[in-house]
Amino acid sequence: MMSVDLNSDLGEGYGSYRIGDDDGMLALVTSANVACGFHAGDPEIMARTFAAARGRGVAVGAHPGYPDLWGFGRRRIPYRADEIERIVAYQVGAAQALARYAGHPITYVKPHGALANVACREADVADAIARAVRAVDPDLSLLAIARTEQVRAGERCGLRVYQEVFADRGYDDEGLLIERGLPGALLEDAEEAARRAVAMVGEGAILCASGRRLRTPIHSLCVHGDTPHAVDLARRVRAGLERAGIALSSFGAGA
Repeated sequence: MMSVDLNSDLGEGYGSYRIGDDDGMLALVTSANVACGFHAGDPEIMARTFAAARGRGVAVGAHPGYPDLWGFGRRRIPYRADEIERIVAYQVGAAQALARYAGHPITYVKPHGALANVACREADVADAIARAVRAVDPDLSLLAIARTEQVRAGERCGLRVYQEVFADRGYDDEGLLIERGLPGALLEDAEEAARRAVAMVGEGAILCASGRRLRTPIHSLCVHGDTPHAVDLARRVRAGLERAGIALSSFGAGA
């Protein structure tokens, strides 16, 4: 039977501020990418999210980004590659510590926001992220945006690499995410997004906004946890996959 992981970015509040419905998402996803404190999250939220994921049997990973609480990690900050390497290592280490504290160790790393988008195109940034992961723990996997420099960097570093596509984002003809703020970047219709997500997994291809299809391995589907309709979209995606006979399981299961 074909299977796929369903992941979401969680733990993205800060202090008394909450973003998204983490409990609702944890009831639906098979992997949770937990913010590490630089773009969102803090020790209390991290520990609580890891513990909640453990209770649901949901795999957990570190979700490092630029140090940018004001911009939610979605603004590029001009760090050098060696600085990015240490920024990522710092966050992965923090995630490892809080996850072990919660009794549910992380198994992978997924870059966040602008850092992830830059690493899709720029090999030096992608390599810096992969080197940081390997240095902290070479047994961690890399959850990489499909068909990008992230994938190639992880492979160069000898990491286990799993490729993801996004259920709630539009793609250009290069197979890259349409920049936020541009038409088609965010898919607002949950039913349409779910149908497209199931089609991508079934076909093994990215469906671009133009209709172009780009073949790729797909190990995981992402639904962002910070959008107003995130839980509804995740529910519809999960139901659609199950109707299509596609099983849901974390991408590292049995690795």
